[in-house]
Amino acid sequence: MTVIEASKSAVNEREPGPVSPLAVKNVLFATDFSPTSEAALPYAVAICRHFGSTLHTVHVLSEAGLLMMAGGVDYVSVGTIYEDAQNEAKERLDQISEYMEVIPHRNYVRHGPVWKTLASIIAENEVDLVVVGTHGRTGLGRLLLGSVAENILRHAPCPVLTIGPRVSGWAKLPELSARGRDLAPPELELRQIIFATNFANNAALAASDAIALAQEFRAWLTLMHVIEHYTGLGSEPGSIEESLHRLRKLIPKNTQLQYPPETLLEFGNVPERILSAAAERDADMIILGARSSEIGTSHLLWSAAHHVIALARCPVLTIRQ
Repeated sequence: MTVIEASKSAVNEREPGPVSPLAVKNVLFATDFSPTSEAALPYAVAICRHFGSTLHTVHVLSEAGLLMMAGGVDYVSVGTIYEDAQNEAKERLDQISEYMEVIPHRNYVRHGPVWKTLASIIAENEVDLVVVGTHGRTGLGRLLLGSVAENILRHAPCPVLTIGPRVSGWAKLPELSARGRDLAPPELELRQIIFATNFANNAALAASDAIALAQEFRAWLTLMHVIEHYTGLGSEPGSIEESLHRLRKLIPKNTQLQYPPETLLEFGNVPERILSAAAERDADMIILGARSSEIGTSHLLWSAAHHVIALARCPVLTIRQ
């Protein structure tokens, strides 16, 4: 069952509250040089080109990774392995930089715990957005994004854009090739945006960012809520209207959107309904909310967020307030 509203008549029910324009001055792109990371780079570049941002490209040499490379060798060899790994990382970042001459950028090769190191760079440079590639792997009934991506999502003080393994749309954002083909920074196009909420305390703040993004790109915006346990709705029909009313209230008064926003109420499995709505609308971005460091207590259960991020065919923006 699906309930959809898309009407300008809902304007009178909106609560006042201005939506601030987006400002993205610094973008951090975390990479381990894997194909997963490589797939996310064009998005980071496109965002920086659109907003005039500085791109901070970071590779972290973790202790665990160096130990795996060292195997059973002695400490002298470990030092040599670290020096070789650092030099190789610098060379690969320099190769990436060759394709971004028009984009202001800085490269970092750091050694230490991955998230602690990234957090330091985020704080030092007042990063507004983190871009990271993720992999989706099934196991024991859940999807794993990887410990690094998970730590970023749980703890980053700014929005995080994740590019999963099923993301399509390379006609707009061509892949990077380090074998001689130019990375012409494309224009970022967002025509359809879906914002999914479970009405947590920060829902209005996260919705404000979603609206600002829709304003920036003159995109269609769908605000949706999924009722997972809906067997009792027949005896409580007011729950449907109440949920639609709460969705409408997330849109501030006098919001200047190119198109009337759509409010969508779905019933069933949360990640499945979000992914289905995104597929039906050929969405260019899904936006999820998050609160504090515990995504499991925010707009979506952490397991649901895993499924959405890993299976989405478009980038997923997680906003933590």
